[in-house]
Amino acid sequence: MKQIQKLYPHFLALFGFVVIALIYFLPVLQGKKIYQSDIVQYTAMAKEQNDFRAVEHAEPYWTNSAFGGMPTYQMGANYPHDYIGKLDDALRFLPRPADYLLLYFLGFYGLMLVLKIDPLKAFFGALAFGFSTYLIVILGVGHNAKAHAIAYMPLVVAGVIMVFRKKYFYGGLLTMLAVALEINANHFQMTYYLLFLLLVLGIYYAYKFIKNKEYKELGLVGGTFAVALIFALGANATNLMATKEFTDYSIRGKSDLKLTPEGTKKTETSSLDRSYITEYSYGVAESLNLIAPRLFGGGNGEKLSNDSAVYDYMLKYGASEEEARQITDSYAPTYWGSQPIVAAPAYIGAVVFFLAVLGLYHDKRKIKYVFFIGALLSLVLSWGKNFSVLTDLCIDYLPFYDKFRAVSSIQVVLELCFPVLAIIGLHSFFTSDKEKQWDSLWKSSATVLGLLVLLFLCRSLFDFSGELDGQLRQMFSQSQDKSFGIGFIDALKADRKTMYAADLLRSGFFISLVAIALWAHTKNKLSSQNAIILVGLLMVADLFFVDKNYVSNKDFVSAHEVDVPFEVTPTDEQILQDTTSYRVLDVEGYLNAKASYFHKSIGGYSAVRPRRMQELFDYQIARNNKRVLDMLNVKYVIQTNDKGEEVASMNPEANGNAWFVKELKMVPNSDAEMKALDKLDNKNVAVINKYEFGACFKNDTHTFSVDSTATINLTLNKPNHLKYRSNNINDGFAVFSEMYYKNGWKATVDGKAAEIVRVDYALRGLNIPAGKHTIEFRFEPQVVKTGSTIALVSSIGMLMLLVGGIYFERKKKSN
Repeated sequence: MKQIQKLYPHFLALFGFVVIALIYFLPVLQGKKIYQSDIVQYTAMAKEQNDFRAVEHAEPYWTNSAFGGMPTYQMGANYPHDYIGKLDDALRFLPRPADYLLLYFLGFYGLMLVLKIDPLKAFFGALAFGFSTYLIVILGVGHNAKAHAIAYMPLVVAGVIMVFRKKYFYGGLLTMLAVALEINANHFQMTYYLLFLLLVLGIYYAYKFIKNKEYKELGLVGGTFAVALIFALGANATNLMATKEFTDYSIRGKSDLKLTPEGTKKTETSSLDRSYITEYSYGVAESLNLIAPRLFGGGNGEKLSNDSAVYDYMLKYGASEEEARQITDSYAPTYWGSQPIVAAPAYIGAVVFFLAVLGLYHDKRKIKYVFFIGALLSLVLSWGKNFSVLTDLCIDYLPFYDKFRAVSSIQVVLELCFPVLAIIGLHSFFTSDKEKQWDSLWKSSATVLGLLVLLFLCRSLFDFSGELDGQLRQMFSQSQDKSFGIGFIDALKADRKTMYAADLLRSGFFISLVAIALWAHTKNKLSSQNAIILVGLLMVADLFFVDKNYVSNKDFVSAHEVDVPFEVTPTDEQILQDTTSYRVLDVEGYLNAKASYFHKSIGGYSAVRPRRMQELFDYQIARNNKRVLDMLNVKYVIQTNDKGEEVASMNPEANGNAWFVKELKMVPNSDAEMKALDKLDNKNVAVINKYEFGACFKNDTHTFSVDSTATINLTLNKPNHLKYRSNNINDGFAVFSEMYYKNGWKATVDGKAAEIVRVDYALRGLNIPAGKHTIEFRFEPQVVKTGSTIALVSSIGMLMLLVGGIYFERKKKSN
């Protein structure tokens, strides 16, 4: 009975988390789904894979529907013995996206308990973390893997702290499971950023151990982490190994090309282009959005009301109410920061910020500096190109830092650290005497409110000019008199100033209410529990109402609209009448997955798209080299005509699925290979990198006799299994319009293994002997077989460690 009473607050918290997650995303109870733009793209990319599963009841691990062909390792592939994935599925039992919101709550609540915070404060802290605006917005746009990884971050930190506190078994167990779940979430960028906080945490505790000369204990800590990490990595071995293998093949791997498409020498040595990595860099001043949401105009989709200066300006200029509304919605971007696209500000909450400052003043535990330094490091790194000295240093010398783009997203570490500081501050405030409470309260109030007042008084230092203002002014000047464009931009700036001032006042209002509530407690006018509840409600309400501006019930649609995101167009119907095997290029939607939903496309939507296909596009297709489309078997090109209508043009010169060539042209390196494609007659000549594949040819004769009777036809076409019939009276060399991928694809000629050669920079080629033959390609990735075996062994080891550890811990306690 005593044990049940002890667990009662935690069950109550769990129930509260479930109810609140469902209330926020209430339409899920009506069978609706949130329309997430990224998930729409994923649905299109994964359609061929999912269709294959439904029919074959197996995994293809390869798709031909995007970028000419690529592995499905980063497209939701299911691996054997993924028991950590099954555990994760059990934890995410609510409908999406309420399941991720619940995970936010649970993970942070666990961290609070490890930090010895009582359940009530931990409950409100979990809500504050979960409702951090950025964490809600990524659910709205469909960054599910990112949200998934962020949700497990607090649990990883909790496990690490427990181990450092010498709770080796339970801390090690939590660390092992949390890290396994974190890796299983499959967003390695977020996991990588978490390491920055763990590094600060490790330095802090290692210093304490060394200072106290606890070298043995430090060794036990290291051993515990080693065991936990080995099992966590092992349980995710298949995904990790497959991802590592594919990374080198994707745009995240380093290119072999030393020259740019223009023919000049490359100066960039990082895996991704530096400008691409830092494209989304948070502005230094824009970071103030963390404490007042719309200081820089909110997000790109922000709408002005009928009380706005722009709307009023349009009415005064003679526009009707309908016209004024339309122009205000279409041509009045309130966001004036420096990032290309911002769905919403990364608002952590004014109350959270205030309580974090209170914690820095009041809490005596040195661990607060770990979270403060982690938050500060995260903030500085999020500035990217706006603080290039540090960013360039990390790109050049920090392992794997150049594998990730959108450096602004490292602020997720800050969004974890500040709620931690806020709740430990709140906790320490209520566990100290009244004199210390007042001293810390007035200092933190003066600091935060003073900052808001200073920002309000200094608003004239900002010009409130956005990057699009010049274009808008020029556009309006062409269609109206010049004074109209100037007046419109002036009105827009006035609205931005109004938003700036209004949100500073809003933040000040919430902070003042919290300060008053805490002051009332110091004067015994409000009990501890009532004060905590009032502060907690204000903290959550502050975030809740901001979040609803960006992700709300209106973002939900019928399940059918999400499950079937693209309707077939007349253009698609026209193409689909062709039952042969071919590829499609959507010119304006090359990096969009719509074409992949209906056809085998050479475009698609992926942050890890195949590097060689991207390079073919940049170096050849974008420069109007139609012959490259021919060799990729692009039979239809979707584009827009002069009337703005979508039309499909047929390419009768497409090479087909496979063809015999008359000559092999050997070149010394990848640059020469790419350059050769400029004017290559790829129907008759194939270019081969001699440095990589020259050893595949026994002699120097690379010409073949091809007569009109030579044929090679595709007879079986599955994502992971292709079969051809060939007939040639001479020995020959065949080129297949399939993407070359070194690992996994196996070729046979009449059942005998044959070596696949990369030709024409990205395609497959085979030596075919004279006569009639059956040629097969099968995708049987060894990495999946090896990884699955490791995952099985590791999962069994984790289970044995869990059962055995609990047994010995109980036995030790009973003795």
